[in-house]
Amino acid sequence: MRYPEEVIEEIRSKNDIVDVISGYVRLQKKGASHFGLCPFHNEKSPSFSVSGSKQMYYCFGCGAGGNVFTFVMNYENYTFGEAAKMLADRVGVNLPEMEYSEEMKKKENYRALLLEINKEAAKYFFYQLRAPQGQGGMKYLKDRQLSDETIGKFGLGFSNKTSDDLVKYLQSKGYEDKAIQDAGLASFDERYGMHDKFWNRVMYPIQDINHRVIGFGGRVMGQGEPKYLNSPETQIFDKSRNLYGLNFARTARAGNIILCEGYMDVISMHQAGFTQAVASLGTAFTAGQANLLRRYTENVLLAYDSDGAGTKAALRAIGILKEVGLTGKVISLQPYKDPDEFIKNLGKEAFQERIDQAENSFFFEIRVLEREFDLKDPEQKTKFHKEIAKKLCGFSVEVERENYLEAIAEKYHIGFDNLRKLVNTYALQTGDVGPVSRPKSGVSSKVSPEENAKKVQRLLLTWITDEPALYTKISKYVSSKDFTEELYRQVAERLFTGIEQGNYNPAAIINMFEDEQQQSEVASLFNAKLEAINTSQEKEKAFRDILLAVKKNSMEFYSKNLGADIEALTLVVEAKKALQELEKTHISLD
Repeated sequence: MRYPEEVIEEIRSKNDIVDVISGYVRLQKKGASHFGLCPFHNEKSPSFSVSGSKQMYYCFGCGAGGNVFTFVMNYENYTFGEAAKMLADRVGVNLPEMEYSEEMKKKENYRALLLEINKEAAKYFFYQLRAPQGQGGMKYLKDRQLSDETIGKFGLGFSNKTSDDLVKYLQSKGYEDKAIQDAGLASFDERYGMHDKFWNRVMYPIQDINHRVIGFGGRVMGQGEPKYLNSPETQIFDKSRNLYGLNFARTARAGNIILCEGYMDVISMHQAGFTQAVASLGTAFTAGQANLLRRYTENVLLAYDSDGAGTKAALRAIGILKEVGLTGKVISLQPYKDPDEFIKNLGKEAFQERIDQAENSFFFEIRVLEREFDLKDPEQKTKFHKEIAKKLCGFSVEVERENYLEAIAEKYHIGFDNLRKLVNTYALQTGDVGPVSRPKSGVSSKVSPEENAKKVQRLLLTWITDEPALYTKISKYVSSKDFTEELYRQVAERLFTGIEQGNYNPAAIINMFEDEQQQSEVASLFNAKLEAINTSQEKEKAFRDILLAVKKNSMEFYSKNLGADIEALTLVVEAKKALQELEKTHISLD
C-alpha cells in the first residue's frame, strides 16, 4: 500500500527525524548525531543514534534502523499508510488516494482482519457477561463494587466454561481458523482441535490509544491457573509498547499519569475519578512503555502494591523512568496493599491526599535501602552512607547532584562535606579511564572471509554516505556491481545514481524496501562503525584499505562464478585493472 513517491518524499522531507523522534526518545547531541536509549530494547547506555544529515536512525545495540516512516511504524505498531497519515497530518500535507502494491494490500487487509476479529470477540464476551451463563462473572465484578457504567466503559465481558465457545461463534461469522489463531484467541492441538484461548474468565479488552481492541486479559473464576491470562503477542498486540487504560488516561489532563500493576487497580481508580491511571500488561514495566508515557506527561506517580514484590517492581520502574527522562514519585498505600483496596476503605479524598504527598523517587530508593542496614551499628551505618554516595553518583547534572546531596545530608544527619567527600571518592574509584584501542584500518582479519567482505562493503557505503563528495574521486574505480550482496548492490546503485544526479538522499533509499527487516538492514549500511582516527594520513590509509578490499572481494567473487558468463569475465578484467591503478594512486580525502 503506497502513496506516489513524490508525496512520500514530501512528507519525509518535512518531518525532520530528530524532531519526530525527540517526541518519543530523550536525545542528546554528540558530534554530528543525536543519541538516546533505544525504545526497541532495554539498555542502560545509549546506543540509539539519530542522524539529522542522513535523516535516519540506527541502534548499534539491537540493529533497529530506518527513516522517519520506519520509526513511526515500529514504535506505534502502525502500517505504512497509518504512519504516512500521521506524519502528513503533523506537517499539513494533503494525502491523495493510496496506491496499493499487492504485498502491502495483503498485509494491511490482514491486519485489519485481526482487529475486526478482536472487536467481534470483545462484543461476544460483552454479551456473554450479561447472559445467564455470565452470572458468575457479573457477580465477581459487582462484588468488586464496579458500577454498570464502569463495566460498560471498559467493555468488560465473560468467556464461557465451554472450551470452544468463541471459536464456534467466530467460525459462524465466516472467519478462518488461521486468522482466529493469529488474533491470539484460539489454539490448536491434535487432541482437542481448535479451542478457545480463554474460558471461564472475566475478560478485560485491551485497547490501543485509538480505542481499537488489540488483545485481552482474562481473570479466572474459581481456583484455575493461571489466575490472569493475557493474549499472546500478535501482529497487532505488543505488550511492551502498550499500557492498559492509556486510551482514556492520555486525555485526562491531570498533570501526571499514575502507573499501577493490575487491571482492577486501573478500573477502580477511573471509577473514583482518577482517570489518569494505567497499568502494564501482565509483564514488568519496560522502556518502551516509559517512552510511550513520555509522550503524554513528564510526571509519573507509582501506585504499586505495598508488599515486597511491589516495592521491588517500583524500584525497577523508577530506574526505567529516569533513563527516559521522566520524573517519578511513589504513592504510599499503607496500610493497604493496592489502590483498589485503599480507595474502597478510605475513599477517593484520602487517595488524593496520598497523591499530593507522593514521595520523591530518590528518597523512596534511599528509604528502602535503609531497611538493609542496622543504623545503630557504626559499621553498618558507614556502609549505608557509602551506598547513598554510590546512588548520588548517578546524577550526571552537577546542580541536581548537589541539591540531592544537601537534602540527603540533612535528612539522615550526615555532614554535607563528609557526604560530598564520599561521593567524590566513589566517583574517582569507578571512573572509566581505560585506554581506547584505535586500529589503523577498518578491515578486520578476525572474522570469516564472507563476513569481512560484507563488512568492508558496509564501511564503504557508510563512508560515502557521510562524505558524498568522495564518490567523484573513486567512481572510476568502483561501481554498484562491486557490491556482491544483492541488497548492498541495490542500495549502492541508488546511492551512486543519486550523487551523480545531485539528489543524494539516503533516507529516501529506505522507501525502496517494504519489508521492515530489509529497511533496518539498509539503515545498517549507512551506519557502520567507522573507527576514530586522529591523523589525515591514517584516515586516508583506512579508506584506501577498505576500497582495495571491496575491489579484491569483487574480483574474487566474479572469478569464482565465471563459467561461460562473458559479463563476469569482463568484470574480473576490469577489477584487476582498477586494482593495479588503485595501488599506484593517492586518493586525498580533503
